[in-house]
Amino acid sequence: MSADVPTREDQPDRPPRPQSPKTAKTRKSTKSPQDPQGPQRSRSPKTTAPDGRPPGRWREFRIAGADFSASISVFLIALPLSLGIALATGAPLQAGLVAAAVGGLVVGRFGGVPLQVSGPATGLTVVTAGLIQQYGWRTTCAITVLAGLAQLGLSALRVARTALAVSPAIVHGMLAAIGISIALAQLHIVLGGNPQSSAVANVQQLPAQLARLHPAALSVSVLTVVVLFAWPRIPGRTGRIARRVPAALAAVAAATAVATFAGLRLDRVDLPSWSSHVLPEVPNGPVLGLFAAVLTVTLVGSVESLLSAVAVDKLVAARKDPDVQIPRARLDRELSGQGAANIVSGALGGLPIAGGGVRSATNVAAGGVSRHSTMLYGLWVAVAALCLVPVFDLIPLAALAALVMVIGMQMVNITHMRSVRRNRELLVYVGTLAGVVFVGVLEGVAIGIALAVGVALHRLTRTRITLDEREGVHRLHARGQLTFLAVPRLSRLLHQVPQGSACVVELDGSFMDHAAYEALHDWQVSHLAQGGSVEFTGRSGARIAEPAEPVTQSSTCCRPWTPWRNHHCGEPVEQPRPEQGRGTDQVRVTTGVRGGQLASGLSSFQRNTAPLVRGELARLAREGQQPSQLFLTCADSRLVTSMITASGPGDLFTVRNVGNLVPLPGEEGAEGQDDSVAAAIEYAVDILRVQSITVCGHSGCGAMQALLNTPENTPENRPASTLKTLPKSTPETPPASPLTRWLRHGRPSLERMRSRDHAWARISGRLPADAVEQLCLTNVVQQLEHLRAHPAVARALAEQRLELHGMYFHVGEAQAYLLAADGQPDERPEGQSDSTDKVFNRVAPTAFEESRA
Repeated sequence: MSADVPTREDQPDRPPRPQSPKTAKTRKSTKSPQDPQGPQRSRSPKTTAPDGRPPGRWREFRIAGADFSASISVFLIALPLSLGIALATGAPLQAGLVAAAVGGLVVGRFGGVPLQVSGPATGLTVVTAGLIQQYGWRTTCAITVLAGLAQLGLSALRVARTALAVSPAIVHGMLAAIGISIALAQLHIVLGGNPQSSAVANVQQLPAQLARLHPAALSVSVLTVVVLFAWPRIPGRTGRIARRVPAALAAVAAATAVATFAGLRLDRVDLPSWSSHVLPEVPNGPVLGLFAAVLTVTLVGSVESLLSAVAVDKLVAARKDPDVQIPRARLDRELSGQGAANIVSGALGGLPIAGGGVRSATNVAAGGVSRHSTMLYGLWVAVAALCLVPVFDLIPLAALAALVMVIGMQMVNITHMRSVRRNRELLVYVGTLAGVVFVGVLEGVAIGIALAVGVALHRLTRTRITLDEREGVHRLHARGQLTFLAVPRLSRLLHQVPQGSACVVELDGSFMDHAAYEALHDWQVSHLAQGGSVEFTGRSGARIAEPAEPVTQSSTCCRPWTPWRNHHCGEPVEQPRPEQGRGTDQVRVTTGVRGGQLASGLSSFQRNTAPLVRGELARLAREGQQPSQLFLTCADSRLVTSMITASGPGDLFTVRNVGNLVPLPGEEGAEGQDDSVAAAIEYAVDILRVQSITVCGHSGCGAMQALLNTPENTPENRPASTLKTLPKSTPETPPASPLTRWLRHGRPSLERMRSRDHAWARISGRLPADAVEQLCLTNVVQQLEHLRAHPAVARALAEQRLELHGMYFHVGEAQAYLLAADGQPDERPEGQSDSTDKVFNRVAPTAFEESRA
């Protein structure tokens, strides 16, 4: 939980209360969350600012050592890769270096993913090669510029996340097909020949190429592949030292050294003088063809970059470095950065640019902490392109071709194929792959989209509806998605149910459109009016809901197919009742709300949810829990922590108790009570090393109501100085109940609310609704102070590795509020009153995006 939510500037009036001039003056000087010294300020000197740079103006140009070393690692692996991609496309080899330098400098500075490294687009290799053959290199550069402009336009429309809606089967199939095409083309260079214009032509010419092998090229290629695979597997201390050099660089260097010292006659890299470097020209060709080319480069490059950005987010989240906070990916900004880089690269005669998975993974693994690592990588490439031309001229083309061929083969990911097969989308994967290989990238993606739509429609129409009769009860079972396409079959079977009979309708699906809803509703009204009975059940057979009276248009009860299976509109549990229209026979109506609810829920989990989370839970079982925060909230059944925080297994270490109370150290174990809350705090902070603790209160808290309504807590019956004292039991008075003893820890919150030494906690935009809500808000603030008194929390705060956050959840509004303060102790002289407002800010659906912008 983060408390950096923008606050409104218009502050509501405080409740009628005396204010001193000092109080008003202090309130005006309260810092807003946007203040660089306010709540958004990082408390770790290593923590990066939201834009990926170290906080503070004086440190804006300071480069961390981790960024410097990471940039070297990325440079060493990207340099031969850039030359290899340029070779595979048939473009001037310098174009690969230009694209790498521009990708690092431009995207690194303006992109939305600080640790993503951009360069020559691997996914556009086949597309670029085709464009060069059809239009020439200078026109291809102009197409790259136009594609960059198109990406800027898409970014302005904020449609970046739309690209993620493309089926993973289509994306994986496209990348696999591109990898196959790259590998087939480079195989000809490995064997000492020249690649053909298409994957099909490369396959057809392969037998002839095998008949005229070039021994020197083949030997250098084999050496490159052997070193590439053997380098990471060197054992012992020697291997640890050797692995500091990327395998790709080691393989190309070894092949170059052998070819040079052995005097092999091979085609080598030929970087022409920069004075002869060509720039783009005005596109010349059919308008429709050029439009298709720009569209292909735009879509493929954008999808590749955005998918890589999402992958980088996952890699960064898995790194679990508490001292470094990397901002999450801003996809629209990343798309605009890619567009700007393509404009610059095309204008300077470079290849199309996209985010690279291999380069980005290297940057994350090497410990990069900001966008400086990416920008330095671009700088090193530019320096090498200007100063290392004689060294590049020694590299055999066969070595680069072998490197790119291996990368192309690795793009055919077996894990992705298994995932696609498991999700029954193998047809989409194979169709996309075949379309890209045999027709083209854009055409292949279109084929994949058409197949995906067809599969989705097939699943929607694949609804099994059966009707049978058992023990005088007609049972209609609808399995699958109920859409308008299934309404004819559904209506036909519903009208086969005899009038006045008992019917059970089992809805075994997760979706129902309006047409199916109306068909079921109209039939239910008609059947009930004719003296029959209707019961709707879910997958496990548990009753969904059934109105006590015939459903009318004015009925306020929930519909029988409401998604909240446990919600029954306040109806009592039904008892067995006679079946209407069946004489003396009786049919027992079982609701499953009481005795069968647990078993029904477990059955539904095992059937529907367990298959989806089994892999993630298996990973957590192997690796152990590594939650990022401790979430301390009330035991109220209406607070579903995973729902309101959008969290999943392993995300939160949750502690719940009555009133979300944090007893002060030394008080919880007194009077025979346990130390459970203190133990959980110590375990979370010292053992699990959580990065934040959130105290969450809620509206209508029963504990706060009890505190206000207890006679001993009223001001006239108990002075403020004795609010923390538990009354002693005497022979005449029975001992205090466990609940009463526990609520003692909430009395400091009550005292704080009634004290004039503390400012009231309030909600931004309105006043607290009543005294209970005022106490709920104040209690969150007070428990945060109790947290700071615990030794484990105090140590973590002193080490600047822990943040404290306050949260308030209004149950009736389904609205979350975050405390504007960051959990730091108040810095004021001893004895001076706390005149700073504790404001809870409303969290809007777009608040996080706005705060990041």
